[in-house]
Amino acid sequence: MLRSPFFYFILLLFLFSCKEKKTVDPNTAAIQKEALSIRDKAIENFGKQNFNEAFHGFNKSKTLYETLKDSANIGYILLQLAAIQQVNGDYYGSKETVTEASTYFKKKNKYTASINITLGIADKELSLYNDAIFYYKESAKEYKDPIEKLGPLSNIGPIYIQQKKYDKAIALLESILSKNLLNDKGHAPIKARIQDNLGYAYFKNGMEEKGYYLMDKALQKRNEIKETYGSIESYLHLADYYSKKDIQKSDENALTAYSISTKLNSVDERLEALQILISNDHSPKKHKYVHQYFTLNDSIIKVRNNFKNKFAKIKYDAKKEKDENEKLRLEKAENLLSLQKEKYLRIVFVIIFVFLVILIAILIRYYKNKNKAIEFKASYETETRIAKKIHDELANDVFNVIAFTESQPLSIENTKENLLQKLDDIYGRVRGISKENNRIDTGTNFTSNIKEMLSSYNTSERNIIFTNFENIHWEIIDDIKKITISRILQELLVNMKKHSKANLVVLKFENDPNSILINYSDNGIGCEKNKIVKNGLQNMESRIHAVKGTVDFETEPYKGFKVKINIPK
Repeated sequence: MLRSPFFYFILLLFLFSCKEKKTVDPNTAAIQKEALSIRDKAIENFGKQNFNEAFHGFNKSKTLYETLKDSANIGYILLQLAAIQQVNGDYYGSKETVTEASTYFKKKNKYTASINITLGIADKELSLYNDAIFYYKESAKEYKDPIEKLGPLSNIGPIYIQQKKYDKAIALLESILSKNLLNDKGHAPIKARIQDNLGYAYFKNGMEEKGYYLMDKALQKRNEIKETYGSIESYLHLADYYSKKDIQKSDENALTAYSISTKLNSVDERLEALQILISNDHSPKKHKYVHQYFTLNDSIIKVRNNFKNKFAKIKYDAKKEKDENEKLRLEKAENLLSLQKEKYLRIVFVIIFVFLVILIAILIRYYKNKNKAIEFKASYETETRIAKKIHDELANDVFNVIAFTESQPLSIENTKENLLQKLDDIYGRVRGISKENNRIDTGTNFTSNIKEMLSSYNTSERNIIFTNFENIHWEIIDDIKKITISRILQELLVNMKKHSKANLVVLKFENDPNSILINYSDNGIGCEKNKIVKNGLQNMESRIHAVKGTVDFETEPYKGFKVKINIPK
């Protein structure tokens, strides 16, 4: 099921329309009026997709309703906060918020139905499919109107398709359509959506002709009623249908879905369209789609993380304001205490202050010693690795050459040539080890040397893409960190070459006022997280920790390999 901010706005208006009226105590009329005004403004901002302002407004009105102990309004506002979190991809946060909302509704009604729908959407997007089905069924039970029941029930069909339970999806969606409850013109959008999902289930189940007929019919109806957002799903389904039959038509449908998604700012559907284009295209312009995909994906992750942080800060600020008001009341009470108690508190404060100073001094010393240990460990591991490489790659070869000279007459020309060839091979290996561990030029040639090193891993079967490298002001970065970055890039690519079997590697450099961010990803075979150290990356981790940086691995078997590195300036 596709997601859109418009869906949540409709849900919000629905909830608002069925809000129960509450008699307001005359003594609290001012607070009630202020809370209602702020809430209505938040609803307006939600409709305009001003999610920051809407979230702040709802949270502020919730605080006011808490002073009135107005459970109905508190629960209602929590539902709106959860809807905003879902619009911005914070599904775990929305589940936490909507679970809190459920405590304010003791009886089953349309509010509890909305709670279950919200939980179902979150679990579906988190791939918790069985949980999502449970919540959609629970939601349907709480509606008395047969047509209202169809909303959550029809959402189960796409989940069955995701689970590849095509027979179940077909049986469910056919049963919904057979009831003839959606023949009115006003129900055309949901009927078209069900027909499209039913057609897609038939296609996935091998009944391609019947599936195509229903998907095409649904698209025609959506275009007829100008159901633009819903048409994205139709075009994506048809692009999938044509992907094995007619690549050109598949591309046309995917590009149409991409274009509409761009206009409606529906990022997840844009990513899905790009995935189809990447899968279809085997020409050089595939790299353009790959680049667009990574750029868009990184952008939406960053935007959604920013939203999560902003929402968390809004909640924190509201709690802080409430706590500060409580603190003011306590301070007034404390002013009534005797001078003797104040003196006692000052003595306690001095003791605590001295204790904290001593504790901070101990911690500073501890972390200094810890950093020295990390630096020593990184140096030791580098020396050990070089020694092992010399032993494994050179010692045996040198011994063999000595044995060769002792057993073969060097006066024969072929023997001399053979000896020279063996010595040349050993020399080449020595140069390779030297090049991996030699001095790094951190001056004006630093950027060109790094680019040359990255490009050296390009082959006819493997493409190394790196972006934004020159946008970083390398001249202000100290030499130790330049050397560290050079070494960790080299170790990442050596590890990729040995283990990943990747044919596409993307290195994205980002610059903020305090840090250098390096995002590495490849499409190789990946590995279990607990096997990363065994793949030879422990030395890289030690280098990063030695400069007080952080590293985060994201990998699963056969799902590629990603690393996020943060180096402070």
